[in-house]
Amino acid sequence: MTAAPPHRRITLILVLGSMSAFGALSFDMYLPAFPTIAADLRVSPAAVQLTLTVALIGIALGQFVMGPLSDRWGRRRPIIAGTVLFAVSSALITIAPNIEVMTALRLVQGFAGGIGIALSRAVVRDLYSGAEASRFFSRLTLVFGVAPVVAPTIGALVLKFTSWRGVFALLAAYGLIMVLVGWRFLPETLPAERRRTGGLAEVGRGFRVLAGDRRFWGYTAAQGLTFAGLFSYLSSGSFVLQEVYGVSAQAYGLIFGLNALGLVAVGQLNARLVGRRSTPRTLLFAALIGAVAAGVLMIGGAELQSLTIVVAMLFVYIASLGMVAPNSTALALDGHAQMAGTAAALMGAVQSGIGAVAGPIVAALGASSGVPMAAAMFCFAALSILTATVLTRPGQPKLA
Repeated sequence: MTAAPPHRRITLILVLGSMSAFGALSFDMYLPAFPTIAADLRVSPAAVQLTLTVALIGIALGQFVMGPLSDRWGRRRPIIAGTVLFAVSSALITIAPNIEVMTALRLVQGFAGGIGIALSRAVVRDLYSGAEASRFFSRLTLVFGVAPVVAPTIGALVLKFTSWRGVFALLAAYGLIMVLVGWRFLPETLPAERRRTGGLAEVGRGFRVLAGDRRFWGYTAAQGLTFAGLFSYLSSGSFVLQEVYGVSAQAYGLIFGLNALGLVAVGQLNARLVGRRSTPRTLLFAALIGAVAAGVLMIGGAELQSLTIVVAMLFVYIASLGMVAPNSTALALDGHAQMAGTAAALMGAVQSGIGAVAGPIVAALGASSGVPMAAAMFCFAALSILTATVLTRPGQPKLA
C-alpha cells in the first residue's frame, strides 16, 4: 500500500496518536492517586504499585497476541475490538471492591491498551519505511505525548472533586470516544492480498525470523531498556517526589507534565532532523548518550537531596525518549514489512515486559530516598547503549 495522501495524513496521525495514548493515560492519570488508593483500599504502597506492573504485563500480552493475528486479520477490526475492551474494563475498575479485583481488571485494561499500541505501529509500517517512518513516529509523539502532559494534572484535579474511581470513569469515557473515532476514521492499511494466511505455523516462522535478526533485537532492547528507566520513574516517582521531597499532588502533576512536554519537543526536533541532517541511527545514539548522562547526574542530585537537580535530570532523561522511540522503532521494523504486526508486537511486548520487571525491582529497593530510582534509570540507560552498540554494528551477522 502506498503512503497516505497529505489530506489524510493529519487525520491518521491524530487517530493513531490517540490510540497509542491508551497506555500513557491508563498509567499516568492515576499516578497522583497512588497514596489515596493505598489508604482507601487499606493496602501497602507496594500493592498499589503492583497494579502498574500488572497493567504492563497486560500490555505485553495484548501486543504479543494480537500483533501476529493482525497480520492475518488486518489492522482495523482488532484495534476497534481492543478499544471496546479498554472502555469496558476501565468502567469496571470504578466499582472494584478491593485491590485484588482492581489488579485483575488492570491486567485486562492493559491487554486492551496493548492492542492499540502495537497495531498503531504496524499501521505506520504498512504505509512508511526508513526515515519517513521515523518522521511519522515522531509526529505521533505530538499527539500521544500530550497524554502524559495532561493526564497527571487531570488526575490530580479529579482527586479534588471525587475519589480515584473518577479517574477510571474518565478513562472509560475516553475509550468509548475512541471506539467511535476509530470506527469512523481508521482505514484498513493491510489489504487482503498482503495478509499472512498460514495460521499458527506461519506465525511461528515469523517469530523465528525475528529471533535471528540481531539488528531487530539491538534496537528493540535499546528502546525497551531506556523505557524501563521511565517505568522506574512511573512506579516510584509519585512516592519519591511527594513523600521524600514533600511535593504536592498538583505539583507532581505539573512536574510530570513538563517532562512529557520535553519528550514531545524532542520528538518534533527529531522529525525535523531525521533524513535531512542526520540518520535515525545517529540520532538514536545521541539520545541514548543524553539519557546516560542524565542518569549519572540524577544519582548525584539524589545523594545531595537536591530536588532541583533530580527534577532537572528527570526532564532530560524523559525528553531523550522523544528521540529514542521513533528512531529505534523505525530501525527495528524497517526490514519486516511483510510481518509488521508480528514485529511491532514482539517489540512492544519486550518493552512492556522489561518495564514490568523494572517496577518491582525499584519498589523493592524502597522509596525512602531518590537514589534507588535514579540508579535504576542510569543502569537501564547504560545497558541500552551497550546493547545497541554491540548488536547493531554495521555488518553484524544474524544470530544463530
